[in-house]
Amino acid sequence: MAAKEKTLNDLFLETLKDVYYAEKQAVRQLQKAAKAAKSDELKQAFTQHREESQGQVERLDQVFEILGKPARGKTCEAIQGLNAEMAEVLEDFGDSPAADAALIGTAQAVEHYEIARYGTLKTWANQLGMTDAATLLDETLQEEKRTDELLTRIAESAANREAGEDDEDEAEKPAGRGSAASRSAKSGGRREPA
Repeated sequence: MAAKEKTLNDLFLETLKDVYYAEKQAVRQLQKAAKAAKSDELKQAFTQHREESQGQVERLDQVFEILGKPARGKTCEAIQGLNAEMAEVLEDFGDSPAADAALIGTAQAVEHYEIARYGTLKTWANQLGMTDAATLLDETLQEEKRTDELLTRIAESAANREAGEDDEDEAEKPAGRGSAASRSAKSGGRREPA
């Protein structure tokens, strides 16, 4: 007997299961990240996004309802890899001045994955005529984008610069020169000779 041809509906459902699993994992990981964060601002960002993620799981439950399918996740290899990376980074940098920078980097990798998934699911929902599902998915997509932007702002803040060079190192450099990164930033990203 020939296998049934797979459709966009099938792909939508499989991807929905994938992101459902990923979101449930995110709730757990964000709690660990909040405990590990050094700055209060980053702790608060992780705590807030954990609460949002719980709401995102509820929205996904609603999308499954729209489909008339049980809300079930399927193991997401990508999110497992990203979570393993976060655990490794915490082990390597958890006690260092770079801990928050490391947490932000791994958290943004998760956010970018989720942004890609939710954007794709929203597009497919619209193509399949599931406007209610598309609206729910877009709400989550916008939250993920705001979280990514917040993490970027925190990464660029003075609190996170502790992971960089010491002020003494900057003082030892010739006047007007600064670090390569600061020269690049001052020149709008253009590289200037050292």
